[in-house]
Amino acid sequence: MTTKQTGASSVLSVRDLSVALPGKHDRAYAVKEISFDLMQGEILCIIGESGSGKSVTANTVMGLLPDVMTIEKGSIEFKGRELLNLSEPELCKLRGRAVSIIFQDPLSALNPLMTVGEQIREVLDAHAIGTKESRADKVVEMLTEVGLPDPLLIQHQYPFRLSGGQRQRVMIAMALALDPDILIADEPTTALDVTTQAQILDLIARIQKRKGMSVMFITHDFGVVAEIADRVIVMEKGNLVEQGRAAEVLTAPQHRYTQKLIAAVPKMREEDRAREETRPVAMEVRNLHKTYRTRSGFLGRMREVKAVDDISFTLHRGETIGIVGESGSGKSSMGKVLMKLISADSGEIRFQGKNTLDMDEENFRHLRPRIQMIFQDPYASLNPRFTIGQALTVGPIAHSLLTRVDARKKAEGLLELVGLDASAFDRYPHEFSGGQRQRVGIARALMFDPEVIVADEAVSALDVSIQAQVLELLDKIRRERKLAMIFITHDLRVASQISDEIIVMHRGKMVEYGPPSQIFQRPEHDYTRSLVAAIPGSAAA
Repeated sequence: MTTKQTGASSVLSVRDLSVALPGKHDRAYAVKEISFDLMQGEILCIIGESGSGKSVTANTVMGLLPDVMTIEKGSIEFKGRELLNLSEPELCKLRGRAVSIIFQDPLSALNPLMTVGEQIREVLDAHAIGTKESRADKVVEMLTEVGLPDPLLIQHQYPFRLSGGQRQRVMIAMALALDPDILIADEPTTALDVTTQAQILDLIARIQKRKGMSVMFITHDFGVVAEIADRVIVMEKGNLVEQGRAAEVLTAPQHRYTQKLIAAVPKMREEDRAREETRPVAMEVRNLHKTYRTRSGFLGRMREVKAVDDISFTLHRGETIGIVGESGSGKSSMGKVLMKLISADSGEIRFQGKNTLDMDEENFRHLRPRIQMIFQDPYASLNPRFTIGQALTVGPIAHSLLTRVDARKKAEGLLELVGLDASAFDRYPHEFSGGQRQRVGIARALMFDPEVIVADEAVSALDVSIQAQVLELLDKIRRERKLAMIFITHDLRVASQISDEIIVMHRGKMVEYGPPSQIFQRPEHDYTRSLVAAIPGSAAA
């Protein structure tokens, strides 16, 4: 099934590659007998559902497979050189300079004990690039190039102080620092808002054009594929089921699996959802404020960032309010304040007749099961020493809501509802892909039968078919249980599908608020217009 571009040479050639999984998995091979070429100067997109073998393929090329996986057969050649025969020191010389990777999960890939500037500089140090002074300049240059604000200050920040999108941009800066021949991008724009995503895609395209770089781009976003891909590979359960020119695969897919994926792509809802006339109030937010204060160094100047700046809204039972905006706009800070995970400076959050901002943790504890959060980063929010079953059942058992037997039964049912097999109950988080871990996070929130769910990028790591299932599941639960939901997302198409009202945030302020039809079809604010214009693939569509 290998296809080559006319007049282009193959920079990476994969032949009959099979990578075996340990026996307790649901199939024998992570990838099975796959063959393809990455041509000089092209962008090759690899598409498939979570667990299809996309990331395993990338990690095999990089020589970063976990010990539990075994390469049974196959060949991977980089410019005619067999990579599978190289020693670890030889691979280290190639990584970063010849082949570089942007990982899917920036929080687990970045060192929490080093500033982001130190981590980019470490890449340059490892390959002895330039002088100490030129490396310092290169760090600032790369942070600027990937669109991070105030790079002179942000280079001194630690990863935990950055938003998910900002951490991903740091990862991209590290990967591009040495101008590699091949860039492997494993879901690099998953955590990014639409305008930053457009900037990053444009950045990768510009560097590729300048250097003649080849890009292997792993994504579940068909809008991104339409925007940048020259060719497409489609993978299903470790098998390569279709490949061809991007325009041909997107407009006339041949394989039933590709057809199913394309059919599941979220589209902008043109009409607003019907709503009940009278709905009881679930939560009221009034004049909410949260300001972060940071200092660069012991004697550095104090910097203030208004993450939540005088926000007010009313959330009704059975209603979903979508919160959209760029990375750093205050979306996630808003969610954490509502959950009382961080303290607000002033304002009111009224839930069940009480202002939760006035409550200490002890008094709020009995309300916590009624307000649950689906976190943006499933890897960081799951205890690596807990099985999935323990992660799902420990909370309800600790709050005396369920017995152990009932908690297990409920957990297994919810795992199946979010698209995982009940056997996942006894496995650990590291055994799952990023998208699968996100499904676990959704199941965990539903274990409490909450009245309010704060979903922070709850479907951003999911492939389109599972995303559609989870959105349908959340909407079904909302209807049946009159659940109220705050849905934080950077995907405007998803927001239009699931939301009754949309809040657009920019630098901590609510710049627009209204039904999806008004926000996305007749936006009044310039910032909202820029978000809508930046939706990937919108021009192609």
